[in-house]
Amino acid sequence: MTLKHIFAGWLLALLSFSAVAGDWSLKDVAGNTHTLSGEHGKWLLVNFWAPWCPPCIQEIPDFIALQNRHDVEVIGVAIMYKSRREVTDMAGRLAINYPVVLGDEDTAGDFGGVSALPTSFLYTPAGQLVGKHEGPLTREEIEKALEGKASSLFTH
Repeated sequence: MTLKHIFAGWLLALLSFSAVAGDWSLKDVAGNTHTLSGEHGKWLLVNFWAPWCPPCIQEIPDFIALQNRHDVEVIGVAIMYKSRREVTDMAGRLAINYPVVLGDEDTAGDFGGVSALPTSFLYTPAGQLVGKHEGPLTREEIEKALEGKASSLFTH
């Protein structure tokens, strides 16, 4: 085996590891902690939103429907809000049935940054990042991505 083959194997292993090694930890408003490694076995959609953002609010009913599926977990990360109460009141009015996290710029930074709202990150049941999507999503679009029929929705 040549040095070139050893380096190529090492690089491939490193790239594979980094796809699942970017673990993060989020504490929701109920005090529960969610981690990427703790969510293995289900598809995971992490959605960054704000209570004043109409496109963010528009997609919440579809996320509620997704959360009702047994193979999908949704986590909503509120950023750019005035107060905890603003977020929890909005979550209550919309009957959000998935964990809601009070996030900030550091939280967004843990995901590589968020430059638009809403922004969603999709992870496979094995914890690998499928990609990032800026803008609103529908349940149908996400379900197609879960089936591998709409991977272009999520970019790296």
